[in-house]
Amino acid sequence: MFSKACKYAINAMTYIATLPKERDRVGLKEISKEINSPEAFTAKILQVLVKDHLLTSIKGPNGGFTMRGKSEEIFLGQIVEAIDGDLLFTGCALGLEHCNAHHPCAVHHKFKAIRDHLAGMLMTTSLKEVAFGINNGTNFLRS
Repeated sequence: MFSKACKYAINAMTYIATLPKERDRVGLKEISKEINSPEAFTAKILQVLVKDHLLTSIKGPNGGFTMRGKSEEIFLGQIVEAIDGDLLFTGCALGLEHCNAHHPCAVHHKFKAIRDHLAGMLMTTSLKEVAFGINNGTNFLRS
């Protein structure tokens, strides 16, 4: 459903959200290790999140990444859109270029209901909620 880059982005943002407030920033190596992702690939993903104003990046030996904003104000849907675009929210289940209510594919109406439900969940689930599950041990970032 999500691209590999999007999965890593959600996990990276979630990891950053789990950190104690007194931690200023976290480095690329630590993020990559904690979410079990290749460092170079993670660096590219994090830069996209910086460009989309979800993260702040500080260079140098004491640098790293921090969330731009509060974890309760950043939603999973924003991360998905930053990395994968809006195709998950608008795309056709069968991949047709022109699929809509006036020119639907064979599964348009059923898929639209699923897509709308998924979009609603992603746009209302904050990083704070997801991080809470990680911090209390009911959810995990990696197997």
